Amino acid sequence: MKFKKVDLSFQSCDSEYKDADVIIFSVPMDATTSFRPGTRFAGNAIRVDSIGVEWYSPYRDMDLKDYKTADIGDLDIPIGDVPKALDVIYETTKKILKDNKVPMMIGGEHLVSYPVIKAIYERYPEVCVIHFDAHTDLREEFFGMQFSHATFMRHAHKFLGNDRIYQFGIRSGAKEEFEWAKTHIYQQKFDLTGLDKIVEKIKDIPVYITIDLDVLDPSVFPGTGTPEPGGISYKELLWAMEQFEKLNKIVGADIVELSPHLDASGASTAVAAKTLRELILLLQQKKNN
Repeated sequence: MKFKKVDLSFQSCDSEYKDADVIIFSVPMDATTSFRPGTRFAGNAIRVDSIGVEWYSPYRDMDLKDYKTADIGDLDIPIGDVPKALDVIYETTKKILKDNKVPMMIGGEHLVSYPVIKAIYERYPEVCVIHFDAHTDLREEFFGMQFSHATFMRHAHKFLGNDRIYQFGIRSGAKEEFEWAKTHIYQQKFDLTGLDKIVEKIKDIPVYITIDLDVLDPSVFPGTGTPEPGGISYKELLWAMEQFEKLNKIVGADIVELSPHLDASGASTAVAAKTLRELILLLQQKKNN
């Protein structure tokens, strides 16, 4: 498996794959989206809009151009074949990890996080997952499908095990999901309360961060398939990034569930692009420490 340099990259992240520490890739998939589709277009929408994002982050006091980051673009996935698409994502992540690089994925629907987490777990069996989301994503199946954007974390639990998943911002799901969570994972409903304490608890363990951008309130981020009122503010998300700086081993991250055409103003894409910048710099900071 070889990765070529793409014509359109995120901001200044145009290093050669062989030289890069952090690898961006996007997954144009919304095969199991249950309400409003469109996440397949997120990756390139973010790339186009990244021209409006400064390279320098005043939050991190870091500049993208000072680090080697490669953007390998959209993965070539088979449309309509979910198992094969998940396998492409899994093999891509395995390759990135084998080459001692850090994956930074852009979704796509949230199911695309499952194969990444699986590959991360095989490399780092003690890994914990911090999961920001409006939704539990803990169903056993959804609309008759075992693997769905509403089930991915339940199935990740099957290999991660108890007390390895830390959810924040959750405010929607079936009653059974909330009941199941009480005895299997850590779940903070509605907001990010306690994130600082969890970070302190797991700071020396490998951590994967998955951010469903619908954790944000729809007034901040309306461009998503299943918006849920009552979400966090962007300043709260930036506070979370400050907490993530205290983690000593971040082994990968993703942002998912932007549907750019659902927000004609472009604000949601701008939010996603800025969040991606902060996560890239966070991964670079940890990789280069």
